[in-house]
Amino acid sequence: MPPDRRFGEEGARLSYGGYLRLPELLAQQEPESSAPDELLFITVHQVYELWFKLLLHELESAREAMSAGELWKARHLFKRVHAVERVLVEQVDVLETMTPQDFLEFRAQLAPASGFQSVQFRELEFLSGAKDPRYLQRVRNAGEDELARLRRRLEEPTLWDAYLTALSQRGLPISDEEIMGSLLAVARDRGAHDDLWQLAEDLLTHDETCAMWRMRHVQMVERQIGTKSGTGGSTGAPYLRERTRLHYFPLLWELRGWL
Repeated sequence: MPPDRRFGEEGARLSYGGYLRLPELLAQQEPESSAPDELLFITVHQVYELWFKLLLHELESAREAMSAGELWKARHLFKRVHAVERVLVEQVDVLETMTPQDFLEFRAQLAPASGFQSVQFRELEFLSGAKDPRYLQRVRNAGEDELARLRRRLEEPTLWDAYLTALSQRGLPISDEEIMGSLLAVARDRGAHDDLWQLAEDLLTHDETCAMWRMRHVQMVERQIGTKSGTGGSTGAPYLRERTRLHYFPLLWELRGWL
């Protein structure tokens, strides 16, 4: 067969459905009730988990690029991360087409399952710097492989650790006493350190966009169930409200007050 015909129908090497494993993928939406909107609920949350998987992949790569001094590569990866995170925020709109009455038709079937138990989302938080070992005791029904992933995330470097490595490679001190001075040096000498400044802005955008998603999420929860407790045992909206104040990179926010 001529080389230029390998990717046509004549090649018959791989199909669209086979490559994406569509039969297996589309068999994963199994409602627990006959409520019409449960398929919507399952689909949206499964899509979230797919995006979380991609974000973990891209953020790990960005972390390695920062540690290796490949700041251009890290910035390219963060551009993709930010685009995905904006989709996460906008995806809440799809879920909000479900009314509270629609949700109540099947909500009782979900207990004790809850978004609180999303291991991948907690991995994203750990990787971003918000490490909380207590979560390992609170997560229910997690498999040993999932717990092992979380333990690994607790032990491995964060995105902030990688950024500090990039600063040190530029000869800037990164001790607790000197780090703010180094951040100010980067901010005040864009001619010498613009790549480090732009990378810090990428980190801040990641932080900010995640905060926007948490806020949008809590608004959706309040709209759906008000002040009811969460199905996984959390307090529901009050717990989520508390999480909206979380910052992955507090020093980058504090830096604004020093400029």
